[in-house]
Amino acid sequence: MLWFSVWTVLVVGTLTGAFFLGRRLWRSATALAAELGRAAGAAQELADRVEELRLAAEVRDTGPTVLADVVTVRRRYDAVRAAAHARRAERAERHGRTWASWGAYWR
Repeated sequence: MLWFSVWTVLVVGTLTGAFFLGRRLWRSATALAAELGRAAGAAQELADRVEELRLAAEVRDTGPTVLADVVTVRRRYDAVRAAAHARRAERAERHGRTWASWGAYWR
């Protein structure tokens, strides 16, 4: 009689645990399905917005390009080259001074 009651308690406990586990899995699955539905809706809205922006960009005139005025581009290029040359000369002068000051340590 003792073993019958032990096994009865074990079976009832297992069935109760299985019920709660199944209920939790069912709720999790339905919540996942709802979230996937929301994600699909958001992805569709995003795709619609991207298409709308693409069409708007095709229609809109973007104006002149960067290389439209060759003279301005050439002047800018010459100014950048001159600044780079000045920086290079200053760095060479600084290097020479540092080399000379370090040379004083070895004499």
